[in-house]
Amino acid sequence: MFEPTVIIAAASLIGLVIVAAALLRGWHDWIELKRIELEREEAPQKDTGSAMGAARIELADLRERIKKLEAIASGVDL
Repeated sequence: MFEPTVIIAAASLIGLVIVAAALLRGWHDWIELKRIELEREEAPQKDTGSAMGAARIELADLRERIKKLEAIASGVDL
C-alpha cells in the first residue's frame, strides 16, 4: 500500500505548510500592529510637550553627567 517514507514525507510537508501559514499570519498581524502604532504617532498630541525639547534637555543632562564623571576620573573636585 503506502510505504513509510511516503507517509513521513507527506506528514512533514503538511507540517511545514501549517507552520508556514502560522508564521505568515503572525507576520501580517505584526505589520498591522506597526501600522496602527505609526498612525497613532502621526496624530497630534495636545497634552504632551515637544519631543525635540525633551530630547535636548536629556542630552544636556547626559553631557553634564559626562563632565562630572570625567572630573571624578581625573581627580578634580567640583
